[in-house]
Amino acid sequence: MPLPPSGKTVWPPAQFHEPFGDIDVWRAWYSGDTGHLAQVYGGPAAFMSSVKARDFSQLNRPAQFRGGIVGGLARMFWGEPITPGQPHAKLHVPIAADIAELSANLMWSDVPTVTVDTDSTDGASALVATQDQIKRYLDDRGHATLREGAEQAAGLSGVYVRVVWDTSLRPRPWMDVLSPDAVVPEWRWGMLAAATVWRELEPLYGSSEVWRLLERHEPGSIEYGLYKGDQDTLGTMMALDDHPEAAELVGQLGENGVVNTGIDRLLITYMPNVGPNRCWDHIPEAKPFGRSDFAGVESLMGSLDEAWTSWMRDLRLGKARIMLPQSMLESDGPGNGALFDLDREVFVQLNMLDEGSGTSAIAMNQFAIRVDEHERTVAALRQQILSAAGYSAQSLGDEGTAAITATEVAARERQSLTTRGLKILYQRPALLEVLSTMLYVDAAHCGAQGIDPTVELTASWPQAVQPDPESTARTLSFLETAKAISTWMKVKTLHPEWDDEDVAEEVARIKDDAAAANPIPAGDPFGMAGGPVEEPVMTDPEDGAPEDASDGQEPGDQADEQQGQNKAA
Repeated sequence: MPLPPSGKTVWPPAQFHEPFGDIDVWRAWYSGDTGHLAQVYGGPAAFMSSVKARDFSQLNRPAQFRGGIVGGLARMFWGEPITPGQPHAKLHVPIAADIAELSANLMWSDVPTVTVDTDSTDGASALVATQDQIKRYLDDRGHATLREGAEQAAGLSGVYVRVVWDTSLRPRPWMDVLSPDAVVPEWRWGMLAAATVWRELEPLYGSSEVWRLLERHEPGSIEYGLYKGDQDTLGTMMALDDHPEAAELVGQLGENGVVNTGIDRLLITYMPNVGPNRCWDHIPEAKPFGRSDFAGVESLMGSLDEAWTSWMRDLRLGKARIMLPQSMLESDGPGNGALFDLDREVFVQLNMLDEGSGTSAIAMNQFAIRVDEHERTVAALRQQILSAAGYSAQSLGDEGTAAITATEVAARERQSLTTRGLKILYQRPALLEVLSTMLYVDAAHCGAQGIDPTVELTASWPQAVQPDPESTARTLSFLETAKAISTWMKVKTLHPEWDDEDVAEEVARIKDDAAAANPIPAGDPFGMAGGPVEEPVMTDPEDGAPEDASDGQEPGDQADEQQGQNKAA
């Protein structure tokens, strides 16, 4: 299927209005931009790509009187209008960003181990070369890119990972992460069959026209197209050199703006956050997107912001204020106002009317600051938000930082570790697909030698909670005392990330150290400290031939002679 034709083509396509609108809301929470939050819940720029939101922004009645879905948006904390004459004092707690960062750190704090299946290739040299090249893909730069992608996926429901190359910049291909609303996908049986990457370019000469650059990915080819339209439609297809940002592609493309990749597979892969998606199950084109960690907890995050704002409002209102009568002010002269010096220690007796009780007319007003009530409310909302997102409160340090064992950590963070395992289940296939695509690109366009792109890959993540070294040492000591573990298994338990060759080398070192620390002592001719005693061999002094200690007697004769001696005794 080629690029969209010129004309009034709606863009993004209508079936993606609702998903992309929801992604825009989650992006506002993820970024923590209070202006963006106000827009998506009540401002004129709210959901400009969504029909229901556009109707919402076009209503002229006050937001608090709107009904239905629109009224629900307006009744959110960030959708409430500001009272005239009051300052804009709404505060935001960035718990959404904390959740996304927590998700990425749980999965990508350490790089996973990716290995080549030995049964998928015949040559040992190709296996080693391919394994080494994959380690180069997952260097610090690649590791950081995947971690950033996982953080965005946690907030926006997923990300696309595009494999790119430019030998003038780097000798190997690398990964580029794209947000889910920057790509229009085409699915076939739940698998990505084609994808169109798009972005808006800078307007020319301050015009109101919208320029879009589309990049359509199909197996074996990439096609580019430049369009000039408006906010809702693509408009007319233009030549690539009609816009400066697209003109640089002209020299890199073939006929009709197409690049033949020479690889019979897509160079772009979708990496979902977790599934299934509860919001878009009625939209076939959006079902494979995945689910955001923020889905369903937006109202709770709004309530957390409201509680925090109320707490800070109590602090503002709780400032002590002194109220005194007009007669106590000292005049600065006609037209210059009056003042009252709070630091002055001696005052002249004032002739003023009292309340009849002899009390001074000076009064202080200070409202109570409800610290405990607000703190408990905020803590309860934080815990509920984390639980609804699939994480334990311990993961964000809400249960203290006292030293505890690894077993206790795993028990407290069980919900977070379960969510981590679920995300690995969804993201592992995408990672392996991206790495396989990089092998194909590396062999076809970057001159990689000796690698086999057709190999099958496997990936394993390290443990999220590392065992306590003291507890591990104690367990190994008990097993050794019970003669229930070998040296090889002790080394493997202590270093589970080592392969069998590394373990065997360490076992050999341990045996060598033990032999060096316990040599056979001098004056031990029978080797009692080093092994079994060997039978001494006698020699004939005349000819040097070995002489049997039995003096030529048969074993049976020796036995009879010994028995006779015993009887005689």
